[in-house]
Amino acid sequence: MKRPTLPWLRCTLLAATALAFPQIAGSQQTPIFNTVKQKLAEGRQVVGATVATADADIYCAVADSGFDFIWIEMQHSPLTYADAARMIWACRDAPAIPFIRIPAATEGDIQKATDIGALGIIVPMVDSMEEIQTAVTYAHFPPFGKRSQGGGQYGALWGSDYRAAANDNIMVVAMIEQPAGVSIVEEVANLEGVDVVFVASSDLGSFTGLPQGHPDYEALVTTVKETTLRAGRTLGGPLAWKSTREGYGFFQAPTTTSLVRTGARAVLEAADPCYGIPSGQAPVEGEDPCP
Repeated sequence: MKRPTLPWLRCTLLAATALAFPQIAGSQQTPIFNTVKQKLAEGRQVVGATVATADADIYCAVADSGFDFIWIEMQHSPLTYADAARMIWACRDAPAIPFIRIPAATEGDIQKATDIGALGIIVPMVDSMEEIQTAVTYAHFPPFGKRSQGGGQYGALWGSDYRAAANDNIMVVAMIEQPAGVSIVEEVANLEGVDVVFVASSDLGSFTGLPQGHPDYEALVTTVKETTLRAGRTLGGPLAWKSTREGYGFFQAPTTTSLVRTGARAVLEAADPCYGIPSGQAPVEGEDPCP
């Protein structure tokens, strides 16, 4: 019998690879539906509002208001994955991409978050490489990771080619909240699969007992910043730093409670220029005092 030629074998192997691991064979054609990842690749900054309530109407109002992503808060809220799934599905066509801050870096939390359609996994309290490695592993399908193909609404949300494209769309955000995290930030930032390293400004102050501006506090922040940028990763931080600190590209905006309060004040001030001004004081010098 005539032996198969080398080109025939090569084609056979390529076909088998495409069937087994479609995300490898079609990597150049992989659709990117995570617009946050697209924007960051273009050098743009992204902002996400924090949602910690199960009210789908509130979620949709925020998701349709112009934010790049929604930071679904499951570490510091009573939200369940069923709640989060309903919220994401209720506003499935919103431009804001769903990210979830998981309660902890466990296989179950990560796979539930991705199964319900989150394209961003925010990992809190990263102070060991085991935590962030677990997050990267279970957020990605084989051969890069160990995420299993469970049930979920991800296919209905992101399309029938989700399995082939997921690894190129899922993002992992590592939160540095304490000195122990700063001490391993070089390893974290250089770990393949980590997209963003986030400076948790309030918790960093809480764990160190230092206020922003203190030299020792700022030294920790500078270490995270310089290490992250040197590794080619995106640097994250609170929205308050967007206009005050350079180098940041990924921001967490305030919670829905704060947004409602700010919006209410804006509406009242637009209707009444004297809103919030004590009686007898002029809003602008030279004008008549407010009654």
